[in-house]
Amino acid sequence: MTSCAVPTSQTTDAAASMRRGACPSLAAPMQTGDGLLVRLRPLDGSLTLSQFSDVAKAARQFGNGILEITARGNLQVRGLKASSVPGLAEAIGEAAIVVPDVAIETPPLAGIDPEEIIDPRVIAAMLREAIAARGAALKLAPKLAIIIDGGGRFHLGDTVADLRLQAFGRSDDAWWGLSVAGTEATAQSVCALRTEAVVPVFIRILEALTAIGPAARGRDLDIDAVRALCPLDACPVPSVPALTSASPVAGLHDLGSAGTALGLGLAFAQIDASNLIAFLQQASELGAREIRLAPEHGFFLLGLEREAAAIVRRLALAQGLRIAADDPRNHIATCAGSTGCASAWMDTKAMARLWVEMVPDLFDGSLTVHLSGCLKGCARPRASALTLVGASSGYALVVNGAAKDGANAYTDENVMKSALERLAELVRKNKDAGESARSCLTRLGAARVSAAFEQG
Repeated sequence: MTSCAVPTSQTTDAAASMRRGACPSLAAPMQTGDGLLVRLRPLDGSLTLSQFSDVAKAARQFGNGILEITARGNLQVRGLKASSVPGLAEAIGEAAIVVPDVAIETPPLAGIDPEEIIDPRVIAAMLREAIAARGAALKLAPKLAIIIDGGGRFHLGDTVADLRLQAFGRSDDAWWGLSVAGTEATAQSVCALRTEAVVPVFIRILEALTAIGPAARGRDLDIDAVRALCPLDACPVPSVPALTSASPVAGLHDLGSAGTALGLGLAFAQIDASNLIAFLQQASELGAREIRLAPEHGFFLLGLEREAAAIVRRLALAQGLRIAADDPRNHIATCAGSTGCASAWMDTKAMARLWVEMVPDLFDGSLTVHLSGCLKGCARPRASALTLVGASSGYALVVNGAAKDGANAYTDENVMKSALERLAELVRKNKDAGESARSCLTRLGAARVSAAFEQG
């Protein structure tokens, strides 16, 4: 009997492919304002530089020439047509890129993060194998997200999952905390498991989701029923210290014996495929050998000596990539915008540059500004401190809300710059020494922020 002395320290239907909330895979691309969209999550988020370059070439040949990395670290190819999707799929296959059917996410530097408790990729591989063995018997929601997190400097504690495993304890005596529907802080705790119990329990939970229906997610599970699926000798998850915030991706990171990782971010989640191909060629010549896709619309380059990494970092800056944790662009979420999506009423990339220029005091890392081309809010469905939404008549500002929430203020396109000048002045005059931008806006309140933006 296991001791409870736990340490305290493939194809979706056509209708689904057209819905928001369905996963736009190669088998089921999703219709967007700029054509079809395909999202790819390579196995363990890992690619060779050649494979990453091949994806960029495919985006240029079969899509609109723009490659995106999502907030969860997935690749997106936009601007596809029904006739071009098979060509993209063939290119992905020829590049030997493995894209698992079920999204099982592990931290971007799993296996080499010097601060992780245990490498989670072993369990992830076992679970994928068990799911594949059951084939059609498991009918899972297209966007079902499973996180297996071994901890470390670049953990996924702030990423929402339907089912999550969080390692705790010591590397030689690791336990896994199982929870449902949320981030590490908000998910409902189920039980603590030893490694050997994880896969059987997960399969029982996935069978329960299948019984509910093909669109069932973690939030649809009854927590007591889930606990009943755990072994009789399973333990409650003990009170352990909350995870500290994950380190920012952008920057140079010393991984000890694993060398140096160079973290980079795409400016506003996108990069021109030709620019990426040229950059990857330069990085490869300087010794980079592997890409790890990462949250925050970013990726890590591995294999570089520290001096070479510094050179590649400068090359990345020349290509418009984010290279530092204090880059204000780290804190702006944008969708494709009117330059890439027919549904959008705003050039979100140009607008983002305007916000950086006009309201620099907002971008101290305490909040995220969301710029949405329309009410869908694709880039950030959840609430943001400030959300600007494009409309046919101008722009709507939502304070502490999502794009779909009711607007607090409006302004015309012709006076947008003046509105931002007033917002900048409000923050500059009222922000106390040492106070964060988020705290300042919260203290001022939605009514005052809205009035400054709309009326002066």
